[in-house]
Amino acid sequence: MSKEPLNKSIASLRNLKHTVARRTVQLMTVVLGKQCTAANLRLRPRPGNLSRRNALKLSSTVGIAALLPRATWALCGKTTDAFFQLDSIAQAALLKQGEVSPVDLTQAAIKRIKLLNDQLNAVITPIFEPALERAQNGLPSGPFSGVPYLFKDLMEYKGYRTAFGSRASINHISDHTHVFGNRVLEAGMNVLGKTNTPELGLLGTTEPLAFGPTPNPWDLSRSSGGSSGGAAAAVAAGMVASAQGSDGGGSLRVPASCCGVFALKPSRGREVRTEPPMPWELSVKGHITRTVRDSAALFAVTENKGSNAHFPAIGFTKNTLNRKLKIGLVMHGINGKKPSCDVEAQILATAKLCQDLGHDISETSFQFDSGRLIDAFLAMWSSHAANFKAHLEKQTGASVGEDLLEPWTLYMAEYFHTRGQAHMQTAQSYFAEVTENLDDMMQKHDVLLSPVLSTAAPKLGEQGPLVAGDQLIQDALNYVNYTPVYNISGQPAMSVPLGWNAKGLPVGSQFAARKGNEKTLFEFAYQLEEARSWHQRWAPHSAAQMG
Repeated sequence: MSKEPLNKSIASLRNLKHTVARRTVQLMTVVLGKQCTAANLRLRPRPGNLSRRNALKLSSTVGIAALLPRATWALCGKTTDAFFQLDSIAQAALLKQGEVSPVDLTQAAIKRIKLLNDQLNAVITPIFEPALERAQNGLPSGPFSGVPYLFKDLMEYKGYRTAFGSRASINHISDHTHVFGNRVLEAGMNVLGKTNTPELGLLGTTEPLAFGPTPNPWDLSRSSGGSSGGAAAAVAAGMVASAQGSDGGGSLRVPASCCGVFALKPSRGREVRTEPPMPWELSVKGHITRTVRDSAALFAVTENKGSNAHFPAIGFTKNTLNRKLKIGLVMHGINGKKPSCDVEAQILATAKLCQDLGHDISETSFQFDSGRLIDAFLAMWSSHAANFKAHLEKQTGASVGEDLLEPWTLYMAEYFHTRGQAHMQTAQSYFAEVTENLDDMMQKHDVLLSPVLSTAAPKLGEQGPLVAGDQLIQDALNYVNYTPVYNISGQPAMSVPLGWNAKGLPVGSQFAARKGNEKTLFEFAYQLEEARSWHQRWAPHSAAQMG
């Protein structure tokens, strides 16, 4: 083979942003954390015969993805690069081995975002040029040094816009970075931009008037969920392998369920923060990923390891569960109703999977007053809108209307002043009762299984901020019928993408554990991931389909 064809092959491979040249089989062992053998390579070559030249020929003929183990990554021949198939840990391994550079990964991710964002509107504040400069000039030498990542538009990031999904803050430039974000940056993640979120994160769908909706990669007519909808859509589409999110009533788990990705809401007080959480505080920060190990590793980066930590640090959970669990199946939500038939079918299938894996399943139910719980939650929920509106009016010295805030936000602010404020005095005490009730349930079960949502992803507009407030408040509560209770109790809970309905829409299964017991959830998630390799499935509107 002459030098010219070889150079062309190398150039072609570099355009794919993934090198499978020297020591390809050994490299796959490093990237995937398992022993690659002829048996688990699709082309079944003998490692000793896979020379650099043969690897280049194979890559240009069938694509790099064909060299990846069938059981671990899907084959996606239309993509412009193969990095999207690799999770954050795999990308970090490539960087550590010197097989790719941070610039390679950054340029490839930026290209994917640009190609997909016209459809998905997931990234609403690009930070591309600064990210490229960081990739060129060096990033902190943490475990994810050089790996692309995204912050949610509710995360303060010094020097960049944090609009909180609102027209009122569309020109706000953060003067500091939240300590959670600093941990991610110290780990070496290269933040490429901010993801879309509903105004103030107040809805279970991402359709802010300031930036427009983020459709679902599985069906562009459907919601990507909220409030971390932009983050979930970006990960589901392969823009990046992992992204930051937050959860005050389901805002990590809801979009993860809608978009078919993984997310774990940590216990209250688990993640690093500047001040201790209030006993009634609902919102926590976390990550959305395609693989369990990415979430477990990022959890280790951002958990509180200080002297003021609420729980002993657990670090990076790497092992699969090796014991039997007692799992309680909860099919009725906080309003006493069951989910739609397709969701119920998927959750029952999950229960059957758990039984097949050797776990004990028994039916159980929440034992609290749904009316009192909903009143208490609405009081807390609406207080955020009221406080934000009051802050704006103090700044401007004038009444704030629909020119700055969405109808839904104004409705919630008014709700708080007319109804919610009266419940604030009793909300905290009732939250304590709910927490005690759930603690009692957890004495009988290791894990609780339920739907994440009452239905699969709704149509865009059905629960958007322009829907009449009285109607929207009922629709939203009926939809998000299973997640808020764990924000109230402070328990860890995760959405695991184990099912898809007949329309091809993802349906997440929610698992909750005792406070501080994220390790059990991660170990169990690894077991479920081995049984149902969801990361092999790619949405129709994703990097897998890019020409």
